[in-house]
Amino acid sequence: MSFRTVIAKTILLPCSKIYGAVTYMRNKFFDWGILKQHEFEVPIIVVGNLTVGGTGKTPHVEHIVEAMRHSHHVAVLSRGYKRRTKGFVLANNRSTPRDIGDEAFQIYHKFGGEIVMAVCEDRVKGINELLKIDPMINLIVLDDAFQHRYVKPRVAILITEYGRPIYDDKLLPYGRLRESVRGMTRADIVITTKCPDDITALNYRLVSKHLELFPYQSLFFSKYVYQNLVPLFPDAVHSVPVLEWMGKNDTILAVAGIGNPRPFVRYLKSFLPRVKVNVFPDHHNYSRKDIEFLKNRYNSMKGDSRIIITTEKDAVRLSCNPYFPHELKAVTFYLPIEVEFINRSNSDEFADTIRKYIKENDPATNA
Repeated sequence: MSFRTVIAKTILLPCSKIYGAVTYMRNKFFDWGILKQHEFEVPIIVVGNLTVGGTGKTPHVEHIVEAMRHSHHVAVLSRGYKRRTKGFVLANNRSTPRDIGDEAFQIYHKFGGEIVMAVCEDRVKGINELLKIDPMINLIVLDDAFQHRYVKPRVAILITEYGRPIYDDKLLPYGRLRESVRGMTRADIVITTKCPDDITALNYRLVSKHLELFPYQSLFFSKYVYQNLVPLFPDAVHSVPVLEWMGKNDTILAVAGIGNPRPFVRYLKSFLPRVKVNVFPDHHNYSRKDIEFLKNRYNSMKGDSRIIITTEKDAVRLSCNPYFPHELKAVTFYLPIEVEFINRSNSDEFADTIRKYIKENDPATNA
């Protein structure tokens, strides 16, 4: 056992036990009714995880919105992580990532303003404000709100990552869990995300066995499907490169400031070996120094063709960055992702499952 491991177990593990006791009592206070949950007539779907770091919440929120927006007037409410504003803010065409956060900005613009998007730290206040502004809203999706128990959801969706399963993790600060794995019992739907393409029937059974879900819970498996490259600055680009056509003498500068960049980098490296990688912290705000560093690294690269590829979430921040050099705009692209559910009979099964829980958990129906 290394010295670092000994120190971690000596200091961090006891802290994790204290943290676990605090979160356990907090959840009990909600279970006992000491802390009040607010229930709304409008169906609320919460999407979240039990861990810190990127498990793929935003792409799954987008998938839910896409699946439900044709039958519902959908609103999405986020806290707007790392925004520069406070309180309730309704997204509009003039909103920036600094106003509403990068994830909310991405969701709003992906759907072209066809949904209502807002941010608020206080989710109860945020829901009430949304319903005042637009009484026609009949479905609200709360992004990253699984621990926000002041709102009682109609459907609770828990995201866990295939490569970093919650049943193998520990509580903060020793591990990455925000609360005990027991919190999974509050979920109606559990999604194991970022599954590999070669996942087998045995893998499905092993994950299912370790999760130990109850009969009332539904389990789905999903993977990322990367789309074609999109110019970060469309007005500066005459043609868009195709990854499959790039050769071993070409070079990619991969730029990622997300919770878990490994799938993104792995995907790029599957096309050609020459991939230079720059990883930044999640939700990173790129400074003038960062941009200058990327510019110098790009200029030092060799290759017949040289391009910069970033993630969809980073594209939100970089496209609005005042320091981004004009000479790099024509060679900078981002890689959109979509969620695809696997090991299911049809693509509509996930949406049908959500509708089933909305109906089953309707207090008016069960009164």
